[in-house]
Amino acid sequence: MALMTKSEQAPTEGVPNVPTHVAIIMDGNGRWAKQHGLPRPEGHRHGVENLRRVLRACVQEGVKILTIYAFSTENWNRPKYEVDALMRLLEMFIERELDELDSQGVQIRHIGDLEGVNLRLARKIRSATARTAHNNTLILNVAFNYGGRKEIVQAVKRIVREGVPEDNITEELISRYMYTGDLPDPDLIIRTSGELRVSNFLIWQSSYSEFYVTPTLWPDFDQNEFHLALETYAARTRRFGKTDDQVNG
Repeated sequence: MALMTKSEQAPTEGVPNVPTHVAIIMDGNGRWAKQHGLPRPEGHRHGVENLRRVLRACVQEGVKILTIYAFSTENWNRPKYEVDALMRLLEMFIERELDELDSQGVQIRHIGDLEGVNLRLARKIRSATARTAHNNTLILNVAFNYGGRKEIVQAVKRIVREGVPEDNITEELISRYMYTGDLPDPDLIIRTSGELRVSNFLIWQSSYSEFYVTPTLWPDFDQNEFHLALETYAARTRRFGKTDDQVNG
């Protein structure tokens, strides 16, 4: 089944002020599995399958960049059977979906560190990003083996290595050294499962992002839920430190 038909690739109407960049903390797979009497890896499998629906929703709504939190640097501390299952799921996702994503114009990017990742999986990630590099329907940033603090540390180290003079170091310059340096910061960050924390995700880039938290667990977060998140975002006023009168005047 195609990810998107030609008619679905045209953005739908109805939600004004659609965010350019949406980021999602895909939380709740384990709790979803427990609710359904299934082992935790099954929850992750259903979570991976749900990504197809959200990708379709992004294209339909006119979102241009989607960043997903797939695996954090802290997730290595989970039970080995669960980590191994997550690695297999990512490899399977690449194998099964790459042809379709490429044909539909999805550009896959990896943000994070491939150090310590299984060599076969690392090769597949690099191959997928290289193959889709020129696609422009939707940019899909996969935050895998990613940590926000580590990202900032790596950016600072690169700045030091390149000998950038102290007076030239600005917020704008540091932003360019982030994994997402050539992209706008996320307009909207969605967290499923109701948890109220950022979990070391895009902590530099999210300084003025709008947050939307839903109690819906990730495997159940469908197109309608995504549309509701965009409607909520559209109803907000982004001030960027200004007053209402300044924004509205």
